[in-house]
Formats: sequence, structure tokens, C-alpha cells
Amino acid sequence: MTIRMSVRRLTFVALSFVLLLTISPALHADDRGEGPLVKDQPKSITPEEIIQRFAAKEKQFKEAREQYTWRQDVTVETPEDGGRYRMVTDILFDDRGKRVEQVVFAPQSSLQLVQLTREDLDDIEKRLPFVLTSDEIGEYDILYVGQQQEDELHTYVFDVAPKHIDKGKRYFQGRIWVDNQDFQIVKSHGKNVPDIISKGGENLFPPFTTWRQIVDSQDGTGQTYWFPAFTKTDADLHFKTGDVHIVQIVKYTNYKRFGSRIKITYDGQEVSGAPNGSPSSNPQPPPAPKNP
Repeated sequence: MTIRMSVRRLTFVALSFVLLLTISPALHADDRGEGPLVKDQPKSITPEEIIQRFAAKEKQFKEAREQYTWRQDVTVETPEDGGRYRMVTDILFDDRGKRVEQVVFAPQSSLQLVQLTREDLDDIEKRLPFVLTSDEIGEYDILYVGQQQEDELHTYVFDVAPKHIDKGKRYFQGRIWVDNQDFQIVKSHGKNVPDIISKGGENLFPPFTTWRQIVDSQDGTGQTYWFPAFTKTDADLHFKTGDVHIVQIVKYTNYKRFGSRIKITYDGQEVSGAPNGSPSSNPQPPPAPKNP
């Protein structure tokens, strides 16, 4: 996001693990339903084994989510002046099976202190619902910090930060909570890095928390996945010209599995079939998140 006058943008400077650990109490000040962080080592499994298991499960989840449609509701507000941006989008497939976005509701933005940048919109789509798969763990330092109760869940807690930042790429830096039964990320808190600072202005990205909820697989396998349900930001952006308070909410609802194409042939000729892209019946949306 950017300021209207001197054009401020929403982005944060990448933090080292040392800095990340020093600010961790502040990062979790808005959490509810958490137990104390216990720094004991896990029993019957090593942190390295947990990382390998959740990274493999995250890869499965990422592939599964690519087969789903959902509704994404984004609100960004600047309470100082009452500015507001709202965008409701259905993430769908067209009749050729290509991913498309259909805007459902988009009133005129009244944001005056800041404006959304291309990077902000890209982060909302791709990085607020943070995923860390077996293909990506090599890009991150992953530090086991303990175990913590999240409502009824027992979780393993890790701090993650990019090993290095390649030009043109963006990364997540913060903390993740991994369920000890399903070995999937159920919560993440941090920020997207790096900042984009140039002569044209500052591109600053706020910290956020994303909660996931269980969505049962609709492909007949009996699998369950933890899908993003709710993301919240409530933070000050520290621009050179002054601070701007940002409140951002993203809701992910109405998950439905995209149907696969079925062919029935007779003597080599297709005689019937479900149209490519028909959603599965009886979709089950995720329950409302308990934490936000």
C-alpha cells in the first residue's frame, strides 16, 4: 500500500532470527486461546522429523487446494480517517478448467492515507495463506521453539525466516504452529519480506495472523486438510513521514472441490459425461474460526 501524497507503501524490513526472537512477545499479543509456550523437546519424534512430515503434508494440502473454489473477502481500513477498501472475489475455474477470479462486490475505495500496491494484492492472494512445502523448506531456516496449546489443539511451534532473499522474490518470516496429529500448519503469524524501498517511496507490509480450519476432502479419500479461514492485521506502518494504522481482514469461505471430467464411451465415441468444472455436490464450508 502507498500513501496518497508522498506515497507510502505497506512493507516491512526483513528481520534476522535474533530480531524475530526479541519481538516475539509483541507478535502474539492479540492471540486468544493459547496456552503457555513449553520449550521441551518433542517426545518420540525429533524436530527434524516433524519438519519433514509437515512439509510433506503441506505439499499435499497445496495440491488439494488447487482443486477447490472459494470466496475471498478482503477489507482494508485506516481508522485514523475512516478510509476503507473492500473487495469480494470468487476464486473459480472456467469451463476449460483454468483458474479465474470473479469480482462479486467492489465498492469505490475511500482509502486516502494509503493505497494498495500490486505487491499487496499479490501477497493477499499468495502469501497470507502461508504454505511451507517439501519443495520450499530448503529456502528457509526453521527453528523449533517449543510446544503450545491452541484451543483444543496441541501444536509444535517453529520460527521460520528466509536463508537469503533472491531479487524479485518474496518470502514469509515469522512463526508457525503445526498440529501434532495431522502435521499441518494450523496458524501462522509474521510478515512478508522484503521491504521495497526506492526513490519513488516506501513499500511496507504489515504483520498478520492467519488461522486455518479443517475442510474434509471431497474426493472420496477421507483426507482432511487445514485450509485458510481468516487473516487479521492490526498494526502501525512506520513510514518516514509518520505512522499509519492499518486494519486488514481477509475471510476465506465456501470451499468447494472442483469436479473432474468424466468420460463414458461406447464403440470409441463419447456418449455422456459431466462437464469439466462442475463442482462436487454437498460442499462443506469451514467452520468459523474460533480465535479471531
